Amino acid sequence: MFVTLKRSHLVAVAALLMTALVLVSALGATSTASVFFGKMSRKIPVYGVEVEGEEKLIALTFDAAWGADKTQGILDIMQQFGAKGTFFLVGFWIDKYADQTKAIADAGFEIGNHSRNHLNMPKLSDGEIKAEIEYVNDKVFALTGKRPTYFRAPFGDYNDRLVTAVESMGMVEVQWSIDSLDWKGLSAKQIYDRIMPKAKSGDIVLFHNNSDHVLDALPTVLTALKSRGFRFVTLSELVATEGYTVDNNGIQRKAA
Repeated sequence: MFVTLKRSHLVAVAALLMTALVLVSALGATSTASVFFGKMSRKIPVYGVEVEGEEKLIALTFDAAWGADKTQGILDIMQQFGAKGTFFLVGFWIDKYADQTKAIADAGFEIGNHSRNHLNMPKLSDGEIKAEIEYVNDKVFALTGKRPTYFRAPFGDYNDRLVTAVESMGMVEVQWSIDSLDWKGLSAKQIYDRIMPKAKSGDIVLFHNNSDHVLDALPTVLTALKSRGFRFVTLSELVATEGYTVDNNGIQRKAA
């Protein structure tokens, strides 16, 4: 069977193809994102990790921006369980609590970068983004002798520019796979109930260092996780910095 196309139809099809080619060419000149049938890929931070083998690993993380009176309590409770974790510190918090910053590092916990001023990072210029991150890296290095490897965006807000900037600085942007929502004033039981039904190997759990009931919730969460065979690790023990891929769900895997 042969289908006869009118000349006007052929012209219309050719025009559509030319428009598509011009669009793809323009996008290629202004963006590194790949394009396939009009869909652009985007950079995604690490939300969790695919853990190889049978060992069950979980990373507890604590964002610190306001207040510090519960920080030592967190360290004490974690150490009672033989657990280490990662604190994401804001620059103005470090400026105010230099001694606690050093205490976190001295206790064997990892320090991540949570920006200098806890701003909405995607709204900043490239230069401002870099300055926000470098300030914290320099401050942490001056106090502890180590530069942060991992960055967490305030409010969890990110875009391609931010992730690209973080990667250009040799760092990895990390979010979380389980949010305790402790900052909302949830009770210890409510925090427990948000974490335990979901917990699996490779998870990154978000707490805040000065939330109302973090000290009440931690012992019950740690006890339950430990009874299920989890080992508590810092991000450096869980999240790779090279040779990896991140899927559309934010799960990091070793590159094939």
